[in-house]
Amino acid sequence: MQATAAGRAPGRREFVLLIAALMASNALGIDAMLPALPAIGETLGVAEENRRQLVITFYMLGFGVAQLFYGPLADRFGRRNLLIGCMLGYAGFALLSGLAGSFGLLLAARTLHGVAAAGTRVLVVAVVRDRFEGSAMAQIMSTAMIIFMIAPILAPGLGQLLLQVGSWRWIFLALAIYALALSVWAAWRLPETLARAHRRPLSARHFGAAVKETLANRVSAGNTLAMTLTFGALLGFINSIQQVIFDVFQRPELIGIVFACIAGPMALSSWLNARLVMRFGSRRLLLTATAAFTGFASLHLALLFTTGETIWSFVAVQALTMGCFGLIGSNSGALAMEPLGHIAGTASALQGLLSTVGAALIGLLIGQLFDGTTLPLVAGFVICGTLALIISRWANAGLPDHARNELTEPVDSPLA
Repeated sequence: MQATAAGRAPGRREFVLLIAALMASNALGIDAMLPALPAIGETLGVAEENRRQLVITFYMLGFGVAQLFYGPLADRFGRRNLLIGCMLGYAGFALLSGLAGSFGLLLAARTLHGVAAAGTRVLVVAVVRDRFEGSAMAQIMSTAMIIFMIAPILAPGLGQLLLQVGSWRWIFLALAIYALALSVWAAWRLPETLARAHRRPLSARHFGAAVKETLANRVSAGNTLAMTLTFGALLGFINSIQQVIFDVFQRPELIGIVFACIAGPMALSSWLNARLVMRFGSRRLLLTATAAFTGFASLHLALLFTTGETIWSFVAVQALTMGCFGLIGSNSGALAMEPLGHIAGTASALQGLLSTVGAALIGLLIGQLFDGTTLPLVAGFVICGTLALIISRWANAGLPDHARNELTEPVDSPLA
């Protein structure tokens, strides 16, 4: 990795921190909103609680669809400048969301906010894939995920804090400031990772060929679909959790603590994955974690029909279930990208579009089925987990437990 004009290229630790901070911008854009949904509804005249979930869903739809366009652009023009532009757009649309005077304008701004944020998903994965592959890529992504997972742990609490000292509009102002700071950091320290010799023409023929290869490859398509299903369950949780805590358990003051207790195991599992993946391989960890995800969700459903639940039993079982997601996300993503390093930008974009839009629709369905109980949420986890397990086993059948571990960059790189 070559030095930037501003100074020495980042070492491995700073690289992982920057990657994690960029990834966290998306989690903050979703989770910081959760405590503010009632206040947003009150200010903008949205009385129906389930309709307020659209603040999350429209962001995710913009985030999902836009990824398809970032991939070819990233493969043609490189990663760095496009990433900086995305963060500046993220800041601008966050401000527009905070200034919205109607629910329709807010949803439009949130969609564009998601469009800008989509660049972080595509470009971060492509930057990491430029330097690593196989289990080595999964290890780097898992290390970044440990830091990234701090965002959903802290985001609802941050939202609650800002609501105590100001209005919900302050949350969007904080997001804009965060994005501006990241754009400065990336401009100063992040070099271009795609060599000019490896850039692909921006043409319909090359794009179509890359799309066809991504969709026709069993490993890519199957792992993307499995990731979509589990991510859909996660978004169903995000859509529903505010109403579950406020309406089912009637403890609105605990939403930050509850979210932290459930998100914490996700960070722990990402930490474990970074240490286990080089030993056991992405395939074995993915299948084991997906089976555990489905098993814990099924246990939750059984408890719901037998002994019932309190807020703390809900947190305990849900935390076990969500803890598996840290293993599923990193490994399914790495396996899906494994055969497509030569078209990493387009492949990452297409996989991101399919998994995000599909997950957003699954999450919307689960959220809209909220009926004053936790049954739709828990049943959604069981169904998504079962289907994901079946598809994961099919997609990865015959693959070795140890994917390729080598680094794709020179030994003397600052990241080594």
